[in-house]
Amino acid sequence: MAEQILLQGKILGTEEFLLAASIEGRSNRSAGEDVLAGRSQWISLLCEVLPRALLSELRLPRILLGSSGRGQFLIVLPGEAIGAAEAFLQAARTQIRDLSGGHVSLIWSVTDNLGDWAVIRKRLNDGFERQRSTPLAGANGHSFHPFERALNPEADAYFARELGARVREASRVGWSPESPGKVSAGDGKYTWNLSSNLSPDSIMLARHAAPSDDGKTAAPVQTLARRAQGRSIWGVLRGDVDNFALRLRRVHNIEEHVPLSVLYKQFFAGELEVLCSLPEFWRKVSIIYSGGDDFAVYGSWDALIALAREVQRLFQRFTEENLKEYPGAEGKTISMAIALAPETYYPLASVYQEAGRNLDLAKAADRDCIFLLGRILEWRHLNDAAELKDTVTRLVHDFRMSRQFLYQLRNLYRHEAPGEEGNEVQRTWRFQRRFNRILSGTRDREFQKLRAHLVNELVGRKSSEVKLRPAGLVALEWARLITEG
Repeated sequence: MAEQILLQGKILGTEEFLLAASIEGRSNRSAGEDVLAGRSQWISLLCEVLPRALLSELRLPRILLGSSGRGQFLIVLPGEAIGAAEAFLQAARTQIRDLSGGHVSLIWSVTDNLGDWAVIRKRLNDGFERQRSTPLAGANGHSFHPFERALNPEADAYFARELGARVREASRVGWSPESPGKVSAGDGKYTWNLSSNLSPDSIMLARHAAPSDDGKTAAPVQTLARRAQGRSIWGVLRGDVDNFALRLRRVHNIEEHVPLSVLYKQFFAGELEVLCSLPEFWRKVSIIYSGGDDFAVYGSWDALIALAREVQRLFQRFTEENLKEYPGAEGKTISMAIALAPETYYPLASVYQEAGRNLDLAKAADRDCIFLLGRILEWRHLNDAAELKDTVTRLVHDFRMSRQFLYQLRNLYRHEAPGEEGNEVQRTWRFQRRFNRILSGTRDREFQKLRAHLVNELVGRKSSEVKLRPAGLVALEWARLITEG
């Protein structure tokens, strides 16, 4: 029996590479969006195309591809094919480095497929650490090039024009040995179908883009902002599965590792594409990428909140149905974050970066949370905020309350009188007096019911809890954006 070798590849530096697109965005907003879209598609496709092209070049069957996507891939090779495989990957690594201006690097690790899976995984990880620790070992004569990360205008033309919109419209992508680090839309020595569904002969890729007003191109961010309800703002939504790496480390063999990886990738690529195609989302959001355990979307602020709630609901159902046999909470919850652009004409990559920072804050606070409108909420509290938002907007629209009362409500708890921190009775009385002043006037029964509900939800049903809850603050900010034209 021929020796079986496991080869695992990883692509590093993708976050830094995507954020570098903000430099173009400062001078040309539309070009910055196209560059970011093309770069994200390139990164997503590399981990799908490279292992398939490698197997095709070595004339090996497709079944040897274990998993791909999420910035890495895993394939099984016969022992005699390792030399040719490493030469293939070395050529791809060189062009990947050149196209990305040194931001992105391809590394790989090889080990024999023998022993317990935990031991195999450790050997693969040791191989990655050796490559990270000795970056010049595979430089192939390029070790004396300056370590500068200059943006390549020709490369960005490739990302914006040859990928970008072309990949969103293409039915196939291709690869050719003359350009081992490139992915082309529609042609190449080897080609593969693009699909949002799992298929043996297709590459899964979520690529929905909200159409422009004329339907010929993807809508720019200023158009997406205009399509928002209330205030014209756009933003970025990012999500990431909690403790996904720990979930993968706890599998017992490669037969569990591969299906589990594919399962998550199929969820994000498939469900995200379907959701973004629904009537309430298709003209308001565009996908930046979907990975094996994360995703990013930009669009109208109100659609991003609704999309986040729907993705979380579907993910909860997905884990309940598919991971019930796996003990522990690892990989069964998802955290998200939304960042809103401070102005309409603002670089997409900068807002994407801010959403990443917000996501880090949410994951550091706890699992199964969302960073929204300056606050971190558990998902169950986001539903309370949505209900409270509806109450506030009804007071504004149905009872013609001035929008100024939203600011007054926010200011209720910003300052406490000195020396009253421990005086709960006096603090409660002062709050009730100020609240009555804000919401005074009509004695309409429906108005009084909404008023009572609002005060209970803002400060809690216990009279001593005179502190605006995070869900209440989110609800007030949410209502303010809706009611501002």
